[in-house]
Amino acid sequence: MAKTTTLFACTECGATSPRWLGKCPACGKFNTMAEEIIYNKATANDKNTRTYGAAKAKPLSQIAFEKVTRTPSGISEFDTVLGGGIVNGSLVLLGGDPGIGKSTILTQIAAHLSSNHKVLYFSAEESCYQVKMRAERLGLKSDNLLLINSTCIDELENELDGVEFCVIDSIQAVYTDDLSSSAGSVGQVRECASKLMRIAKSKGITFFIIGHVTKEGALAGPKVLEHIMDTVLYFEGENQENFRILRAVKNRFGNVSEVGVFEMTGEGIIAVTDYSGIFLSESRGEEAGSVVTPAQTGNRCMNVEIQTLISKTSFGQPRRMPLGVDYNKLVLLLAVLDKRCGINLSTYDVYLNAMGGIKLSEPATDLAVCAALASAYFGQPIDKYTAAFGEVGLTGEVRAVSYAEKRVAECVKMGFKKVLVPAKNMKSMTKFMDKIKIVPVLYLNTMIKNLFKD
Repeated sequence: MAKTTTLFACTECGATSPRWLGKCPACGKFNTMAEEIIYNKATANDKNTRTYGAAKAKPLSQIAFEKVTRTPSGISEFDTVLGGGIVNGSLVLLGGDPGIGKSTILTQIAAHLSSNHKVLYFSAEESCYQVKMRAERLGLKSDNLLLINSTCIDELENELDGVEFCVIDSIQAVYTDDLSSSAGSVGQVRECASKLMRIAKSKGITFFIIGHVTKEGALAGPKVLEHIMDTVLYFEGENQENFRILRAVKNRFGNVSEVGVFEMTGEGIIAVTDYSGIFLSESRGEEAGSVVTPAQTGNRCMNVEIQTLISKTSFGQPRRMPLGVDYNKLVLLLAVLDKRCGINLSTYDVYLNAMGGIKLSEPATDLAVCAALASAYFGQPIDKYTAAFGEVGLTGEVRAVSYAEKRVAECVKMGFKKVLVPAKNMKSMTKFMDKIKIVPVLYLNTMIKNLFKD
């Protein structure tokens, strides 16, 4: 059997060293040496007895199709983000800020699954008593939910007999004896994640893995951690607020654009299906600078209010601070408003916020952002029952977008009276003519002239 040893390799250039160094001797980068496991070369006799070709290539047409089986988690919004339920034998990584509710939601899911399946909760950060206290607070009881408090991932395999689902809390707190570095290091996180992947694929066990995030909001550890996982989820929200948003950034079994909305209560985390009170404010339409846009996230459409505020800059360089909208997109739209519509905001600080903490990345929100900025510039509020969507080009034209019918249908359902849509989407709007006033928009300057008449 090959003996294993470790060495330190630079993550930037690949140079190796038998011991840790603060500075790579090859590329000169600091703090890039990570510990790795190295398997010694086999002896000549081993090579003579080694056989190759166990895996044979097959034509795609001869590959047997396996139907993906999904298990309900007990929380409808969580299943929606996963693509319809939990896929057996998959690895799901859940990241988020401290105190956001990662352990709470996975404890609830583990308790629900344990009613029909054997579930193991591998806690490396909390004692079994602390997990028990959380379960009692949430009113969760189950004899099939097994708890173990350990930090060594090598002890996990001895406890997986008959287990179908396993929660790891957290990947940064566990370690393997194969490496000498401490838990949470790049090498430890990578090797522990690789071991979990091998167990999941060989035994068909589903792993829910909690991951810490850095101060920038990215998952802590090497990027290979996310590459190994089948699904990567981010739990977002403010600790001072009760609402949470679950977002999928990677999903091999579903749509990566799905978003789930939850509310943190005294009884645990519950799914929210009515978004009207989260992404829309009751006072919209009273002040200038806000408008509603029907945003498409995954397979669902939800109305989101976009609020803007402009003020005279106190410095030489004006500030642009968007929340929920890409910074580069905001700068681009400001340039279009200046060049094509005569709205010069170069001497103003611009603040923009998508209500509820949701992130809008699709180009269909361009028209609403421009309308909100123009409303703030002219000081004229937009009617609270008016919505807008469409992509704005650099020449000022309003381009057609996908899911136009679904967006208008959502506005009709929410009781809106007027919606501004791209003129090129008007062919599919005939069935809504008697339900809502539809205003076609071909150019951005035309829309602004019609909305903000002197």
